[in-house]
Amino acid sequence: MADQVLDAKGLNCPLPILRARKALGAMNSGATLEILATDPGSVKDFEAFCRTTGNELLSSVNDNGVFRFVIRRAG
Repeated sequence: MADQVLDAKGLNCPLPILRARKALGAMNSGATLEILATDPGSVKDFEAFCRTTGNELLSSVNDNGVFRFVIRRAG
């Protein structure tokens, strides 16, 4: 279970990333954020986002068209 959930369903790039960045910025180091998105491009976007920010992508799952990402905030 993530510390916080961000519902970004129905939003297209770059909005899911921007909202996740804002949410993670308000969280403590080591906290986890679960993002729900429907934009298929968000899979590659969140992989790249985590690589460039140092946050850890713990999981990425496609649940019948709803993509679920769990990210741990970097220290």
